[in-house]
Amino acid sequence: MATRTPHRIVKALLAPALALGATVGLASAPAQAAVWNSCDQWGNTTLNGYILYNNIWGSGAGSQCIWANSGTNWGVRADHPNTGGIKSYPNAKKVINKPLSSLASLTSSYNVTVPPSGAYNTSYDIWDTDYDYEIMLWVNHNGAVGPLGTAQGSVTLGGHTWNVYKGNNGANEVFSFLRTSDSTSGTVNILPILKWINTKGWMGNETIGDVQFGYEITSSAGGLDFTTNNLTVSSS
Repeated sequence: MATRTPHRIVKALLAPALALGATVGLASAPAQAAVWNSCDQWGNTTLNGYILYNNIWGSGAGSQCIWANSGTNWGVRADHPNTGGIKSYPNAKKVINKPLSSLASLTSSYNVTVPPSGAYNTSYDIWDTDYDYEIMLWVNHNGAVGPLGTAQGSVTLGGHTWNVYKGNNGANEVFSFLRTSDSTSGTVNILPILKWINTKGWMGNETIGDVQFGYEITSSAGGLDFTTNNLTVSSS
């Protein structure tokens, strides 16, 4: 069963100066990394309104480099050992900062290329501004990975059918929605999912802070490539 420790993510977001002293063994970024690339543990930049983040946060990690042509076209090459536990969550983040009740729409489209080996999931990670609630939407996964918490049945929302899990990692509530059929491209209507959680009484009228999209990588021995061919996150 795989999860990650969000307070480490938050700490890194609030203290980017950690990147000055934190690097991981270098790996070669692909040739298309014409705009930006980084092999720093907390390497990050902002492009086209998206914050890109290398985010190697787990113990026992290997090397990982992130590259970007834009905020919506980016990827990583990761070489993490075949051991348990999540090593990283490289992602692109769009800041929303609107109360749930004030959101008229929140949608996203994605197109990715992921490897046939390794252990990982491709997921949205959605947070409230206080980081009390984490909503994960898994669009595909591979290998020995699994969500935190207990099964809550399945539900059809936002254009897809999901298996739902509810848990707590000791720092925040975690709601995981796993697509019943893996996909490498599609569109997700996120707002109905958030409203459904609210209707269940699991979360109040929180201010939705971040919508992240990326790869939660447990193992990728020998070096594997994860590519976000296109990503859009839109809200109103």
